[in-house]
Amino acid sequence: MAKTIDYFFTVASPWTYFGHDRLVGIAAKHGATIAVKPVDLGRIFPVSGGLPLPKRAPQRQAYRLMELRRWRDHLGIPINLQPKFAASSSDPGAQWILAAAEQGMKPALDLAGAIMRARWAEERDVADEATLAAIAGAVGLDAKALAARAAAPEIAARYDALTQEAIDRQVFGAPTYIHGDELFWGQDRLDFLDRKLAQ
Repeated sequence: MAKTIDYFFTVASPWTYFGHDRLVGIAAKHGATIAVKPVDLGRIFPVSGGLPLPKRAPQRQAYRLMELRRWRDHLGIPINLQPKFAASSSDPGAQWILAAAEQGMKPALDLAGAIMRARWAEERDVADEATLAAIAGAVGLDAKALAARAAAPEIAARYDALTQEAIDRQVFGAPTYIHGDELFWGQDRLDFLDRKLAQ
């Protein structure tokens, strides 16, 4: 029986960045397909009790930074804890990823990983079209064609629909992985997803 992982995420999440390559590896190990589903957390938080980072209590913000350092050191993944372009919109990147997804799972995953590295490790503005074009070209995609498709109304509609799907399926944060009817929230739950896929 075919195995599928619904991958709800935003490139604005450092936790998604930390888990992305491990998710790809786990899926490959189990022969699973990843359904790439970027979403708008700005719409999900208000209906799920979440708060955007600037509105969280100071002690929560401080603990988040501590946890990011711990996971950075544990995983050996470079990250700028407070990136220069932290306030940049994640919407353009999501739309480019959805355009790439029309070419298949691998182009979408490759682009998503590269966009997150650019944002979290390379201090690049992933809301900037020229930056996205350079990133897309670096992973072997046709940046001009991708830019045109990313701007299409159908892509915006798909982004909206995926966000609503996430809300309907009780997703409340990123990354969230769903296999079957079971939800796994956070890159620190990837071991549980791995075990589930092995069943």
